[in-house]
Amino acid sequence: MAARTGSRAERRLKVTLVFDGGSKGNPGPTYGSYWLTSRGLKQEPVQRMVWGEGTNNEAEYRSLIQGLRGLLKRLRKKGIDAKKIALLIKGDSKLVLNQVAGNWKTKNPRLRELRDEALPLTKRFGEIRFVHQERSESVKILGH
Repeated sequence: MAARTGSRAERRLKVTLVFDGGSKGNPGPTYGSYWLTSRGLKQEPVQRMVWGEGTNNEAEYRSLIQGLRGLLKRLRKKGIDAKKIALLIKGDSKLVLNQVAGNWKTKNPRLRELRDEALPLTKRFGEIRFVHQERSESVKILGH
């Protein structure tokens, strides 16, 4: 996956965001969760969310977006500049990871809207890397 990096001379706080989403039916009722971990931030439980009707891919995007917003909110509360964060984003959706990283086109208009919502959030961090993980790893971490 693509990575955006800033100056290597800067020391960055490493944060990992794991996200996953799905739907009961496709489309159907959507749900998702995310988990943030870092040595520099207090460990919090997995954040779970439920939305209305949508597809699996839409739920994956919504989970990523909520995770990014949740992290930015935590950083603001602690007075930490997001540019000082090296963010590792992990998920089992190759589609979402590659579209947000800019490796794949986003042809579906609804997914393009969600990608366009996620992109400015990712650009707020000093460094970002996207890593695909197996579904079993997401289930182990997030519980679904």
